[in-house]
Amino acid sequence: MSATPLENLITRVHSSDVRVCLVLAGAGSRAVSWLMAVPGASRTVLDAQLPYSVAALDEYVDIQSEQHVSAGEAELMSVAAYRRARRLRGKGDFDVVGLACTATIMTDRQKRGEHRCHVAWRSDNGGAVRSLVMHKGARDRDGEEETVSRLILVALAEACRIDAELDIRIKDGEIVDVSFA
Repeated sequence: MSATPLENLITRVHSSDVRVCLVLAGAGSRAVSWLMAVPGASRTVLDAQLPYSVAALDEYVDIQSEQHVSAGEAELMSVAAYRRARRLRGKGDFDVVGLACTATIMTDRQKRGEHRCHVAWRSDNGGAVRSLVMHKGARDRDGEEETVSRLILVALAEACRIDAELDIRIKDGEIVDVSFA
């Protein structure tokens, strides 16, 4: 049986010399599951955190933010994850990345705001933030989780200096805004 494009990308990530600490809030946990399902995850994943409550996220970034689902918050989270990765690296001879996602997606109640996500990564070589506002009602919760998780893997591939040819399944009119640090 041949590997899917998703599995191929993860295999390439696992073959890189990069190790990552991930912190994901609100959505994107499927990316961790996918990373762990492909052989080689122990060469890639140093740590994965899912601070779901506001208090847990405030503690992770060591600040109380006004807006948790923002590009700025994703950057703060990625810096905290990068610091953790550097500590966990110890004397290891490999590059480390802190990768973060903060998102708000479909839930069991009506939301006033946008369904959106911000994915950021930080390393010795810089960083980037990807932001996506999803059209409300264009996907169910599973579809929004899938899109956010795919965007996380694209960002991780970029941090590993790998060209990612992965369909993140954005809809017509949706744009992934990318900024580099």
